[in-house]
Amino acid sequence: MLKVVTLSLWVLIFCYGTIGCHTASSSMGFYDNLPHNFPNIQHPEDNLPTELRVQLGRMLFYDPILSKDSTVSCASCHKQQFAFADSVPLSLGVEQRLGTQNAPSLVNVAYAPYFTRAGGVPTLEMQILVPIQETHELDFNIVLAAQRIAKDSLYSTMSLAAYNRPPDPYVVTRSIAAFERSLVAAHSPYDKYTYYRKKKALSSSAQRGLQLFMSHKTDCSSCHTPPHFSNFSFQNNGLYEHYADSGRIRLTYQEQDRALFKVPSLRNISMSAPYMHDGSLQTLEEVIQHYNRGGQPHKHKSPLIRPLHLNTQEQKDLVAFLESLTDKYILTHPSFSNPHHSIKH
Repeated sequence: MLKVVTLSLWVLIFCYGTIGCHTASSSMGFYDNLPHNFPNIQHPEDNLPTELRVQLGRMLFYDPILSKDSTVSCASCHKQQFAFADSVPLSLGVEQRLGTQNAPSLVNVAYAPYFTRAGGVPTLEMQILVPIQETHELDFNIVLAAQRIAKDSLYSTMSLAAYNRPPDPYVVTRSIAAFERSLVAAHSPYDKYTYYRKKKALSSSAQRGLQLFMSHKTDCSSCHTPPHFSNFSFQNNGLYEHYADSGRIRLTYQEQDRALFKVPSLRNISMSAPYMHDGSLQTLEEVIQHYNRGGQPHKHKSPLIRPLHLNTQEQKDLVAFLESLTDKYILTHPSFSNPHHSIKH
C-alpha cells in the first residue's frame, strides 16, 4: 500500500514519534480561526486531538481500505466540495449497492449530541462503525479492517505515534472521529455578519431572509437554531403522507416516533443538494416551496409546519439567506482534502 510519503509528512511522524502525543488546546491549527464567541468543542478524554491523530484519521477517511472490496471510502459519500455530503439522493456503496438515506453533511458534526438520522448512536467514535459494517455502504468488519491496516508500515508508524498502540479498532474509530471533529465551519457570510459585525457581508436580500428566518412568521429558527442551525430534535416535516422510511421508530419502537428524523444543520446547505432524508428535493427553492405550502398531512407532523403565505420575493430572500451559510474555506482548503494525492505509490 502506502510506502513512500512526502518529506513533510515524515517530518510530522518523526516529531510526534519523538516528543509524544500532546493534547490539543483551543489554539490548534484547525481551531485557530473560530470566532471568539463560537461554541467550544467537547472532546472525549480518551481522544483529545493532536495534529497527528487528525492526520491519521484524514488518511483513513479517504482510504478505501476500510471497505470490504477496497473500492469505497468514507469520502466516497462525504465529498469535500459538497460540504462533506454527496450530490445524489442516495450514494453508492460496495458493489454499487444503493444507500438507504441521503448522506448528511459532516460539517460541524463535532457539535452533534448524537448521530445518524434516527439518533441512535451516542458518540462520533461509535458512529464510525456504522458505515463500515452497513451492508449498503462499506460492508466490512472493523476487526478485519484494522488487521488490513496494520499490514501497512506507514499506518503502523502513525498509529504508534498518535495513540501509542498499533492499528486496531480503537485507533481506527478514534482517529477518523478526530478528523471529522476538525471539519468546523464558522466563516460564512452569515458568521462574518453576526460574529465579526461586518454589515456588508450579507446582501440586502440575505438580511431580509435572516429576519424572516428568525421570525414567528416562519419559525424556521425554532428547529434550525443558530449557531448550529439545528436543535438536534426529531421532527416530521410533512414531506409525505405515507413514508417509505419509517424513521426513528426503527430505534425506539415507539409509534410516536414513526417518520421522525433528526433536524439537520443548515450550514453549507447550498452545497449539499439534494435535500431531505431521502434526497427527494433538488433545490433550495423546492425546499422553501415545500414549507411555504405547509407540507403533506401526517399525524406526527410538527405543528410548526403550516402554510407560511410567503410571496415570491420573501421566498427568494430566504434562499439568499440560506446561501449565506456557505463557508467556502472548508470546501476548498487542502487541510481537509485527500492526503493520498501527495503520497507516491
